[in-house]
Amino acid sequence: MNSALIERETATSLRRFNTAPLDFRPESDLPKGFMDFLLPLHHELTPRQQLFISKRAEVLEASHGGRKPEYLSPSEAKTGAWRIQLPAWCVDQRNQMTGPADDAELVVKMLNSGAPGVMLDLEDSMANFWPNLRLGIDNVLSALKDELTYFDQKRNRTVGIERSNAVIFTRARGLHLSQAGIGHADLISASLFDVAMVAYQVNVDRLRHPLCFYIPKSESAEEALWWRDLFQAIEDARGWARGFIKCMALVESHPIAYQMEEFICYLRDHIIGLNLGRWDYMASLVHFNLENSEWVLPDRNTILHDVPFFQNLRGLLAETCHKRGILAIGGMTALFPSRTDAELNERALRILALDKKNEANCLMDGAWTGHPDQNKIAVTQFPFPNQLDRSKPGATTQPDLRPVPEGVGKITVEGTRAAVRTVIRYRNGVLNGKGASLLDGYMEDLATDRIYRLMIAQRIRHRASLEATDSDGEHTPEFVGELFNEELDRLLSELPAGTSKSAIEKYCEARRISELLITNGEFDPI
Repeated sequence: MNSALIERETATSLRRFNTAPLDFRPESDLPKGFMDFLLPLHHELTPRQQLFISKRAEVLEASHGGRKPEYLSPSEAKTGAWRIQLPAWCVDQRNQMTGPADDAELVVKMLNSGAPGVMLDLEDSMANFWPNLRLGIDNVLSALKDELTYFDQKRNRTVGIERSNAVIFTRARGLHLSQAGIGHADLISASLFDVAMVAYQVNVDRLRHPLCFYIPKSESAEEALWWRDLFQAIEDARGWARGFIKCMALVESHPIAYQMEEFICYLRDHIIGLNLGRWDYMASLVHFNLENSEWVLPDRNTILHDVPFFQNLRGLLAETCHKRGILAIGGMTALFPSRTDAELNERALRILALDKKNEANCLMDGAWTGHPDQNKIAVTQFPFPNQLDRSKPGATTQPDLRPVPEGVGKITVEGTRAAVRTVIRYRNGVLNGKGASLLDGYMEDLATDRIYRLMIAQRIRHRASLEATDSDGEHTPEFVGELFNEELDRLLSELPAGTSKSAIEKYCEARRISELLITNGEFDPI
């Protein structure tokens, strides 16, 4: 890899904040009175959020030093008889359609898909830039009022949201992210800003159901107390009843997998389910075991959906959720259907059915999908309306959540090359304002980008003990750097004639950033 780049830039310089524009004026560019609503929350909660960022770094460093995440000691959260009563409006969540909130057409199509739940994403599938964020929040508010529309070019008409019972969730950005440029305040928790912007402006008289959020990227049960305090402070400020704000939370990090019951307990006035965010979880699992040569990840698309490190967690998540009366939702299937490629479409829908049936057999209550054509197949794999009353006899309460991936998939240089190609294309999409891109039939977002970058880093780090099945070449930094050069050249050669200079420069910048993120060990979900 290019050592000059490393000398000129550090990992810290790559950390990007979503920053409001220089001419931003809160008094005119934000809703009237919003800053008075936001700042008390900021003064109370942002310092705690910043402490969590430091604690997360300490836990990761400890894991690399041999002190791995483990289950917590017994407490009232585990031994108590408490149980959550699930509201009737959300008992059926057999499929939750998810996608970026800044894409009005996709939002409308998801809400009209027939899916029991729809998650409007301000996080991983949306580029973390100010214009995208503002558009995403505006779309969320319009969707909550059933007023969002888009113009259908093919049918030459405006399409709006059809009335349904779909539960609408907003996924705010995670506690690891900060928002810059808001008035004279320092960095503000991005989670706080997103939730506050929606909650302050929402018209509760127009809601189909209580206000619902999705919590991403948690890494400890203690963080649930932060979200509880945020929700309850907003409820008090808006005069809402306690528990009016509801939420689901993603299990996307290795440490939180050991603390799910405690997390649920702390949020029991608000939480209605957990979701296994499998791709971020895979990235986190690899990140927390980066020093271990036994944890070198095979080529991603050779890893089966029922690999033990997923399967063990699926079972534990379902048992834990059902014990406490809430839903257990499965993760996204990355291979997308196609309306123009019959062979790809058949394979994508067949894999989807197998994947979701496996989740149902693990007693999960529903799934995530990202394409309207996936809804019917996903829904039919799960018993109606849920499996809340089921558990597996003799299920262990503390399964092994770090089973080494022996005999799983294969490691190839072509797999490394494919990862290189994907991270360049994904980053190019981000530079063009897209947080998710459909590449070679797979929907790639920040989570899968992290997996590929970690996979490449592992292969460089543990190259001495690594044997690729298709080559004798060693994964040296120089060798991987050449793969980056070759794939960039290939991508540029495939661009149509007349491609603008700026578009070519963005591809070059995407290649540079992707390699630098790997070299500098930047694997947090930023």
